[in-house]
Amino acid sequence: MYYFIVNKVSGNGRALKVWSQIEKILQNEEISYSVFFTERPKHATLLVQEMIHKENVTAIVAVGGDGTVQEVINGLVGTNIPLGIIPAGSGNDFSRGLFVPLNHDKALQRILTGTPKIIDIGLVNSTYFCTVTGIGFDGEVAQKTNASQYKKLLNYVRLGQISYIFSALNVLIKYKPADISLIVDNKLYKIPKVWLIAVANFPFYGGGIAICPEAKNNDGVFDICIVQGMSRLEFLRVFPLAFKGKHTNSPYIKIIRGKEIIIDSQSPLVIHGDGEMIGQTPAQIKIEPNALYVM
Repeated sequence: MYYFIVNKVSGNGRALKVWSQIEKILQNEEISYSVFFTERPKHATLLVQEMIHKENVTAIVAVGGDGTVQEVINGLVGTNIPLGIIPAGSGNDFSRGLFVPLNHDKALQRILTGTPKIIDIGLVNSTYFCTVTGIGFDGEVAQKTNASQYKKLLNYVRLGQISYIFSALNVLIKYKPADISLIVDNKLYKIPKVWLIAVANFPFYGGGIAICPEAKNNDGVFDICIVQGMSRLEFLRVFPLAFKGKHTNSPYIKIIRGKEIIIDSQSPLVIHGDGEMIGQTPAQIKIEPNALYVM
């Protein structure tokens, strides 16, 4: 039995349209399935926590974006039930990192015929994340994007990833870099004028920004991107390079690796995970190796 969780508002309603087409395929191929629709934030996690105790669960499939996937994995981590994804959000960075087809027919066939693989998952404070958790500038960008009206409009025309660019330019005008205390695997770094710290299990966030282009989801460590000490003008110059992962050549950007990270700041900084708000610093982040099966 395949269990589907559909986020009705993901992609400004695109997930519902995708589901209507997926359901026809399931019925035509006489595949056993059950479907549930999310009604509120964190509902997907509660649904998964019920599903994992049922018998003969072949896979739990998220129909939505990275936020939907994050909710699902927060109920699924540590089980042997695989996660399937039908991308229908604005960013779809989890799908991008796993090479899941954006075409929903092909994504479904991958779920029905593929072999599960096991990947690492990140934990920030008490919340699991699958792609990247960000502190500082990108936390504020994610917060602004999620609250914006233009994200809904751009999702409607399937250009949702552009909403992150609009938000980044808006936040750039007023954002003040902060002094950060960073501990990576018991090594202390005191870093002044930090724009952002991105802790990556996958290369991409923000709708295809390759913030840590060499990050791998099965190597047991995070890639950590630290951006500090640059002017607004320099930030504006370097930012577009990140879409191709070319920003790492900047002298203001450093990539390090680690398994356990503690981040603190004098003033609280916004934390996001997979583009969803998680809280504020201080943040304790650790890798959970081999924690999730995916199709």
